[in-house]
Amino acid sequence: MRAARFVADGKVLGLFQGRMEFGPRALGNRSILASPTDARINDDLNKRLNRSEFMPFAPSVLAERCGEIFEHFEKGSHAAEFMTATYTVKETWLARIPAVVHVDGTARPQAVCREKNPRFYDIIKAFESITGLPVVVNTSFNAHEEPIVCCPGEALQALREKRMDALLIEDFWVSA
Repeated sequence: MRAARFVADGKVLGLFQGRMEFGPRALGNRSILASPTDARINDDLNKRLNRSEFMPFAPSVLAERCGEIFEHFEKGSHAAEFMTATYTVKETWLARIPAVVHVDGTARPQAVCREKNPRFYDIIKAFESITGLPVVVNTSFNAHEEPIVCCPGEALQALREKRMDALLIEDFWVSA
């Protein structure tokens, strides 16, 4: 899958699909995706999005793999569907996904189920087949203190402003 290969190659991808999410988190319909393997992506994303350095980035993870990555995940698995709970990252995963681990060794994951978001799940699954990691960086599709993009025109404007390297709008690939 082109989107997964693009992210695996260290590029930043805007994902715009379906209806907007409701609530405080981007859950794969209005998201900016990156690889979690290099913490330096955080500085790059913060610059692109005019965000301050203390704003952490979250992992979107294949739901069935969350228990392998996060301690005591089963206690709050439903909350993790909405990226609203924080978990300690297991020691064996800390160095593998540093871009999504907070300074205290925790992360605020989104557990992604294929039944609820098939395209986003498939991107993460393809990323896993390329890298061995069932995790991508997921941040909201907006610049600091701006609303999340609502329509395709706003997504294209963000691409023109170099907030990402390419954009997937439904079935359409757009690059600068």
